[in-house]
Amino acid sequence: MKKDKIIFWTATIIIALLEGVLPVLTSQTELAKEGIRHLGYPEYFGTALVVFKILGVLALIIPQVPKRVKEWAYAGFGFNFIFAAISHGVVDGVNVQTFFPLVIFGILAISYIYHHKLNSYKI
Repeated sequence: MKKDKIIFWTATIIIALLEGVLPVLTSQTELAKEGIRHLGYPEYFGTALVVFKILGVLALIIPQVPKRVKEWAYAGFGFNFIFAAISHGVVDGVNVQTFFPLVIFGILAISYIYHHKLNSYKI
């Protein structure tokens, strides 16, 4: 069980840093705003995305959050990563930026699997 907790928290912290902390620190930079415009999204979309990412990260890392809310957070991040890969692929063609969201999706999947694995111990 200790190994499972380490795997879960490692994957979850990576998601929290990449999807919660990093967007908060960089979302208002000109580079981030240009990235949103480059993909064809309006500027307010970037702001909304950051707000929902922060809420999603909080849902994942706070143990008292109900399981159903955590499921929605995992689903939201999953959709985010899949659509980010699609957006980059359509606008820029297939390159590293196309696959990076899918790598992060894999880390999210590990967090999700181990979240359920740890909750099965609590029966």
